[in-house]
Amino acid sequence: MPSASLFESLRARAGRTVTDAAWNAIAQAGRLPNARPERHGVERISDVPYLDTGRAHHTLDVYRPKARSGALPVVLYIHGGGFRILSKDTHWLMAIAFAREGYVVFNINYRLAPAHPFPAAVEDACAALVWAMQNAARFGGDPGRLVLAGESAGANLATALAVAASWPRPEPWARQVWEAGARPSAVVPACGLLQVTDVDRFARRKRLPSFLHDRLREVEAAYVPMAGPDEDARALLDPLLWLERADPPARPLPPFFTGVGTADPLLDDTRRLKAALDRLGVPCEARYYEGEIHAFHALVWRPNARAFWRETFAFLERHVPKGAG
Repeated sequence: MPSASLFESLRARAGRTVTDAAWNAIAQAGRLPNARPERHGVERISDVPYLDTGRAHHTLDVYRPKARSGALPVVLYIHGGGFRILSKDTHWLMAIAFAREGYVVFNINYRLAPAHPFPAAVEDACAALVWAMQNAARFGGDPGRLVLAGESAGANLATALAVAASWPRPEPWARQVWEAGARPSAVVPACGLLQVTDVDRFARRKRLPSFLHDRLREVEAAYVPMAGPDEDARALLDPLLWLERADPPARPLPPFFTGVGTADPLLDDTRRLKAALDRLGVPCEARYYEGEIHAFHALVWRPNARAFWRETFAFLERHVPKGAG
């Protein structure tokens, strides 16, 4: 009879295969007619390198409205996928949504785990942020009105970038964000996995189906180095823990807008983010959407998804007005 550990390993492998296949199937929607930017009054400039490595990991797509005048605010968008799957190509919907609303969007790729564990993803995100600041103007963007946005793992990375922009860091790749004078105007981390270590905390708080618990453990196993990061580096691996414990920032943290479904297993990280930012005196609007699952805002036909986008844009208009360029 197979051992319990073998059964768990087979169950996890089967779940991973099903999940990856489902997400890759969803990604094919990017080839459908409604995914074409021009149908939304948007143009896309594909595969622009933000690092000269020749790797697809180090490219981004630029989305911007076709009809525009003056410099527009900029969104650096960071896709989710548990740090191990998906890409800028799977997240065309988010990029189009921001571009339709009047933003220049830099929708980035980054290196994925387990081949590239922490800090590869956040190192790449830092490089993309510096590139965006230096190159926004040539794409019609205003680097002085910069939004950091992402969902799930991308929410973690967007929050880590806000940390790197607000506290001087020892890592050379994080230090370049500080030295470049990055001053994000707002952060939009949706349904974030904001602490990657100790994902079993979700199961301790509330019983999780084995399928979901396995997926969370996969994320931690893939992204967290075997030796574990040192205490300093954990600020950018687990930015939530940093925000819960840190002294006030050397440069002001920007205001945050965060949304999550109440049926999302990651719900508690958003609640903790709100409490941490309140402690630091940072404006944070948190929205909890009743009964919604993880990444529900991608299901744009749903009323709560439309509410999320409507409330996101209203928040951004208050803090990053489009008419200021």
